[in-house]
Amino acid sequence: MAPKKETVISAFERKRLENIANNNALLSEISTTASKIIPKPAPPKSKRASAPRVKREPVQREPVRATRQSSRLAGIGADPGTLKRKAEVEAEVESEKARAKKARVSGDLNLGDIQVEGRKWDGGLDGLAALKGLGVRGAQPGVRTFTDEDVKGTADKGLKDLRLRMGGLKLYEKWPVAAIKLVPQRIYSMGFHPTESKPIIFAGDKEGAMGVFDASQEPVKVEDDDEDEEPELSDPVISAFKIHSRTITSFHFSPGDANAVYSASYDSSIRKLDLDKGISTQVFAPADADEDLPISAIDMPTSDPNMIIFSTLQGTLGRHDLRTKAATAEIWGLTDQKIGGFSLHPLQPHLVATASLDRTLKIWDLRKIQGKGDARAPALLGSHDSRLSVSHASWSSAGHVATSSYDDRIKIYSFPDAGQWSAGAALSEKQMAPARQIPHNNQTGRWVTILKPQWQRSPRDGLQKFVVGNMNRFVDVFAADGEQLAQLDGDGITAVPAVAHFHPTMDWVAGGNGSGKLSLWL
Repeated sequence: MAPKKETVISAFERKRLENIANNNALLSEISTTASKIIPKPAPPKSKRASAPRVKREPVQREPVRATRQSSRLAGIGADPGTLKRKAEVEAEVESEKARAKKARVSGDLNLGDIQVEGRKWDGGLDGLAALKGLGVRGAQPGVRTFTDEDVKGTADKGLKDLRLRMGGLKLYEKWPVAAIKLVPQRIYSMGFHPTESKPIIFAGDKEGAMGVFDASQEPVKVEDDDEDEEPELSDPVISAFKIHSRTITSFHFSPGDANAVYSASYDSSIRKLDLDKGISTQVFAPADADEDLPISAIDMPTSDPNMIIFSTLQGTLGRHDLRTKAATAEIWGLTDQKIGGFSLHPLQPHLVATASLDRTLKIWDLRKIQGKGDARAPALLGSHDSRLSVSHASWSSAGHVATSSYDDRIKIYSFPDAGQWSAGAALSEKQMAPARQIPHNNQTGRWVTILKPQWQRSPRDGLQKFVVGNMNRFVDVFAADGEQLAQLDGDGITAVPAVAHFHPTMDWVAGGNGSGKLSLWL
């Protein structure tokens, strides 16, 4: 007969058995100690001492079980060492229970067997039916959602040519992405200078620094004393300035002055940078220095270079004439929740599109200001609700509005006849319905700036298109009809280029990431 094999016990199981044995021994010791320090109760005295005793047969009784008694109530001080050890044992037991609950289960789990109890979660397996076939929803760095096969399979020749042209943009090669760090902290806003002679990019970070980069510069070889070493390339020339004390949320370039760059910030101010003089001037801030008015976006009507419009995190929209004092600015309360972004129609600048935490896109008309006191505001033309917060609303010059929202949709609204609207005319529910909805992962987190679509303001080819960051570390390019034109990528992009911008006229695209670095496609 073969010898019986001994059962092999794992180190974890051996340790667990030792703990159980030690705990049992300690509990026995505590019980013995308690029996020594707690006195036995004295027998009760007889109330009838003089009565004659009657001899009776002894009654068989069950032994009295020991009951727990408090040493404190008995007036007996406990031994500190014993109590300390008892507390350690109890802590060890609880630790073992917690460890057992967190232990990983390596086998298969049947969802029908592990359903969480409670009416709130009683959907069970039936609740998963609608999710089948959706695939992975989260970000997948480097995994394309638009491929060369999509371009090759395009039947429409015009669309295919446009896709080939936009997809042909190449990542800037003079320096790697890692070398072009525009600002110290996470990029929150960007802008292209409108000049067509060379790409000049502005970026603002979350702590108020502004970086400027001229992409036309050429690397210079730096000679080394060691003749055997290959000469290295010089670092790119980047200028950075701390022009605000908090996050820079928006840039705007004056339609009438090529040297003027406007910036807005959560520090409640709007500043004008004179590129020629190298001076940054505050052009708006609340008259009361203690008033907090975090500015989320700015825009300027093309018809009036002295007027600036701004939105705030307090749900207000402001209009300020730069030739007057800040105290004269008109500020209207549009919503109780923050306005994350807004824009003016490039050709009909009296039309304002706002995106808000209240989950709406709203169109307002600045030609008609109505109401009195705190209720005074531009006429509301129409509104459209989304399931979750709307992050930004961007007008195209042809009358489209593109929005991004946390319901994982890019929505495109079409208002081709906006120039014919009469002042304050209400829009129907049908008119406010999106013409196209594009599935798009907009679930940014703490280290990724909110994704916001940005139109090419005055496209040379007349074709309306916009860019938006992609959580898989690309920049997406879409046409006004919702067709994807390109998905821009390149070597060295190790973070999401969340803040994406189109040059106003040229097919140049910039993307900024959470490390303050620039990706540029030309």
